[in-house]
Amino acid sequence: MKSKAAQKLQDLHYFGEFGGVNPSISDSSTYTFLSAKTMFDTFEGNTEGCYLYSRHSSPSNLYLGEAIAALEGTESANVFASGMGAISAVIMQLCNAGEHLVSSRTIYGGTYAFMKNFLPKFQIKTDFVNITDLKAVENAITQNTKMIYCEAVSNPLLEVADIKGLAELAKRHEIPLVIDNTFSPLSISAAELGADIVIHSLTKFINGTSDAVAGAVCASTEFCLTLKDVNDGAGMLFGSTLDSLRAASILKNMRTLHIRIKKHSENALFLAQKFQEDGLTVVYPGLKTHKDHQLMKNQINSQYGFGGLMTMDVGSLEKANALMELMQKENLGYLAVSLGFYKTLFSAPGTSTSSEIPLKEQNDMGLTDGLIRFSIGLDNDIENTYHKMRHCMKKLNLLPQKKLVLA
Repeated sequence: MKSKAAQKLQDLHYFGEFGGVNPSISDSSTYTFLSAKTMFDTFEGNTEGCYLYSRHSSPSNLYLGEAIAALEGTESANVFASGMGAISAVIMQLCNAGEHLVSSRTIYGGTYAFMKNFLPKFQIKTDFVNITDLKAVENAITQNTKMIYCEAVSNPLLEVADIKGLAELAKRHEIPLVIDNTFSPLSISAAELGADIVIHSLTKFINGTSDAVAGAVCASTEFCLTLKDVNDGAGMLFGSTLDSLRAASILKNMRTLHIRIKKHSENALFLAQKFQEDGLTVVYPGLKTHKDHQLMKNQINSQYGFGGLMTMDVGSLEKANALMELMQKENLGYLAVSLGFYKTLFSAPGTSTSSEIPLKEQNDMGLTDGLIRFSIGLDNDIENTYHKMRHCMKKLNLLPQKKLVLA
């Protein structure tokens, strides 16, 4: 596939009120009206281009929402104060008490905790399944199922969802397919593949500078307006409003997204191939040994590669921690959660971003305590980075011993 999303982002332009090349930032929480009737009409949703209160909308958030919609190729997009704000709003908008959703078993720990621990308070049940098994997904659907939820590339195991197959399944059962595309912006165009709703944590690759927390929901204009309804819109009533200053900052960073994603992918593929040649246990969708490699290859926009995430299993949590601490000491990256930063970030997901998932379930899905998740950075000399990382592994005796072949 070849996506036009990057060009659409470049083509968007909004002048500032004084002719600035960046749109002016709306630094107001509330807006004035020339007439009381216009205020009333705005409350009722009967006006266009009017702003009432920043929890409803603001010019800065509108600009960012239009850019996100262009990125995903959807009619519209709403922005939120966090990825979890976006996720929780979508789920609560689609599901009522006594209803049900089907979710991938390998998802971000916060999403898992929301579904497993919080939704039962509202009598909403979740079945967690192996999303790569379409038969298992279909078997989990009941007459009360209101959505199928998964990540395009799963956190942290990097399983790849068959979005086309899931979309066909969802349409057959007349339920929406919701895809979290945080790990693969530009690389995967989830809406083009059939997703009804696409969610992003803008905090990660899309912003790219690890200085803001934000989220987005990309969908039809009708669904986005439903989320913002003053009477029963989950996005509106939960109050997860993105600050205008942060919205403006993220919008500016999006202009380099296509360059950054290409470099993240290029560097990750190089390291994954090298470490696999060294005999290490590496998982990366760009490797031919990845179980979903061909599926990923068929789904991606090839110019952006296979993404910037890879994992490596070094055998134990003790070894993983030692390696991460040494790599940070050697200035190879940061021992930190999140992803999409210019520096490589690494963490042991079993004790961090997936710690909400019980140990037994971690073991069942193959999340081992020696697993390290790498968000590969934008290093200019990735070969030098490889040699320095390899030196750290050698120092800790983590490199497999190569067997001598006797003549």
